Amino acid sequence: METPFYSNNELSGKIALVTGGTRGAGKAIADRLQQAGAKVVITARNAPENKNTEQHFIAADLGKAEGTAKVVQEVLAAYGGLDILINNLGGSDTAGGGFAVLTDADWEASLQTNLLAPARLDKGFLPHMISRGTGVIIHIASIQARLPLFDSTLPYAAAKAALVNYSKNLSNEVTPKGVRVLTVSPGWIMTSGSEKMMQRIAETGNTTTEEATRSVMQALGGIPFGRPAQPAEVAELIGFLVSPRASYLTGTEFVIDGGTIPTT
Repeated sequence: METPFYSNNELSGKIALVTGGTRGAGKAIADRLQQAGAKVVITARNAPENKNTEQHFIAADLGKAEGTAKVVQEVLAAYGGLDILINNLGGSDTAGGGFAVLTDADWEASLQTNLLAPARLDKGFLPHMISRGTGVIIHIASIQARLPLFDSTLPYAAAKAALVNYSKNLSNEVTPKGVRVLTVSPGWIMTSGSEKMMQRIAETGNTTTEEATRSVMQALGGIPFGRPAQPAEVAELIGFLVSPRASYLTGTEFVIDGGTIPTT
């Protein structure tokens, strides 16, 4: 007899944490999990502009060890454990110019945010998941792990490549103990931040935002789908991966890039 799956309320009773969950893809993921019935905790350095009172917000800088410790302590104190961990936080603030302009501080900041923050959170929550024999961890990486933009985001790309490797190895260790670990590697996502960036490029180049968008897609080597992803499209993939419908999926990287990467 086939097991029926229902998308409505399928995460009822689950506690989910989404890092970087106040905007962009993180917000879309948090909203998607809430719609599926999960109790959602979000964390970021600053509170969301439009606060969702049904989501538990924790202010923390996950680029620092004390920030991740704060989040782990507050979640465990409030809920006693965690069922779903979405390590979505990531980003790059390094200047363009390639290797020559990068400092040790640039490398350290990228590694702290994009690799060590998720590793610390995993370490904080995994003992509770393992003790119950269940849990799902998603690491949000990037296609830059395979297609780095060396002129502008070299440390970010290196950190994301390390995250992909770490995620696979973690899966090998904890999947036999009941915890699924997966990686999602998005391409370009048209968040509000990306929209503002397109506006700045258009203003600087005295062109339109549509032309600015096309120029960025060309810089990425082209997006066969013809446009960046929407945050909700990435969130829908995450919603499936953490659900009972994906119960046999672990140790795998899922690329959602509209066909950007030419080979796998």
